[in-house]
Amino acid sequence: MTRAYVLHPDLRRRADGEGPSRDSKARLSEALSLARALGALDLVGGEIVPLPNPRPGLLFGSGKIETLKTFFKTEEISLVVVDGPLSPVQQRNLEKEWGLKLLDRTGLILEIFGERARTREGVLQVELAHLTYQRSRLVRTWTHLERQRGGFGFLGGPGETQLEADRRMIDERVIRLKADLEKVARTRELHRSARRKVPYPIVALVGYTNAGKSTLFNRLSTAEVMAKDMLFATLDPTMRLIETPSGRPVILSDTVGFISDLPTMLVAAFRATLEEVLEADLLIHVRDVSNPDHEAQKADVLSVLKDLGVEESKIHGAVEALNKIDALDPEEREAWLNAASRRPDAVAVSAQTGENLPALLDVVEGALTRDAREVSLVLAPEGGDALAWLYRQGLVASRKDEEDGAIRITALMTESEEGRLRKLYAERIRD
Repeated sequence: MTRAYVLHPDLRRRADGEGPSRDSKARLSEALSLARALGALDLVGGEIVPLPNPRPGLLFGSGKIETLKTFFKTEEISLVVVDGPLSPVQQRNLEKEWGLKLLDRTGLILEIFGERARTREGVLQVELAHLTYQRSRLVRTWTHLERQRGGFGFLGGPGETQLEADRRMIDERVIRLKADLEKVARTRELHRSARRKVPYPIVALVGYTNAGKSTLFNRLSTAEVMAKDMLFATLDPTMRLIETPSGRPVILSDTVGFISDLPTMLVAAFRATLEEVLEADLLIHVRDVSNPDHEAQKADVLSVLKDLGVEESKIHGAVEALNKIDALDPEEREAWLNAASRRPDAVAVSAQTGENLPALLDVVEGALTRDAREVSLVLAPEGGDALAWLYRQGLVASRKDEEDGAIRITALMTESEEGRLRKLYAERIRD
C-alpha cells in the first residue's frame, strides 16, 4: 500500500472572510478522514503547518520543506496530501523538492469520488470532473513537450507540441462525456416527470458528509443504503416511500454529502444528481452536532445549496435534524435536547439508536402542511379516484354527497398539493 502523510496548511482565516472560521484540528481530522476514505492508502499521520505567508512557488517556507523532506525519507512516505488548493506550479515544485507524489484537497476528493462512483451517471460525472482538473495541470504532467512532426515532405512543418495534443485529446473526450451526460440527464428528467405525477411530496436529506444522512435514511425507510463512518460513503441519490405518523405518504431522498471547499468542477459535474434537491418540497438538514466544527459545516452546506440555485424560502424552511446526540456527554446532550425543544423546526436525534425519530417525522409532517389552507372542491360523480387520492393524503376535512352523485369536499392542502390534484384529475373536478 502507498504510505501517505497529510499536511493541513493553517492560513489562520477563511480566504473569503465570511462565515465561521474553521478549527484547525477539526480540519486536519477531516483531511485525515478523507485520506482514510481512499482505501489504497497506508496513512502514517498528519500535522498542521502554520502558514501566515504562503509562498507563491512552494507554498511552504524553505526550512519547513527541508524538515519535511528528511521526515518523508525516513518514514518512506510516497504520497503527501495537502489539505488545501495547490496551483499547478506549486504542486510541480513540491514534487520536485520532495521526490514524491502530491495530491491537493481537490485531487483527493476527485480520487474518492472516482473510487465510489457506481452508476453510469456517477462514473461519467467523475470522469468529466477529473479531466477538467487534469487539463489545468498538463503543465506539470508532461516533460516530453517537444513538437511532433507535421505537414508534408521529408521534414514537415512544426506540428503541435505534446502539451497541445494532450489538451486536444482531453477536450475531445470532454465533449463526448458531456454528450453522454446530456442523455443521462434527459433520462433523469423523464424519471422526475414521472415522479411529479405521483401525488406524494418529496423530502430530501441534505447535510455535510458523514453527518449521518444515510444512517437516518435507512432508519426511516428500512432501506439498506451503504452507511459507514466514512466521508462520501454514498454518492448516488436513493429514494424510498415512507409514511408520517398520520399515515401520510412521503418520498424520502438521500443525496450526496457536501464538504467545505467542494471542487467547483464536482459541483458542476454532479449538478444533475444534486438537482434532486431542487425538486424537493422540503429539506431535512442533517447536522452532526458532536463535531466541534458543526457551525462552519452548516455554513458550507447552506453555501452549496445557494450555489445550486435552491430557493431561499426552501433553505430557510428546512427542518434541522440535530444528529449524533448519542455521541455527546450527558451534559451536552441535555443542552441540545433543550435547545431543540424551543425550536419548531429542529429535533435532536440519534440516527444510530433511533432516538426521537418519531418526533422528527411529526415536525416533517407539520412543515409539509404549514402552508395548508382550506380549499373547496366539487368532484364529479365519476371522481372516485380523485376522492381516494385525497383520503390517502389525509387532506379531507369534510365531505358532503350531493343528490346528483357529485361530492362536495373541503380539504386542507397546500398550493402545491392542489396543483398536483388538478393536474392528475382535472376532468374529475367541477369548478
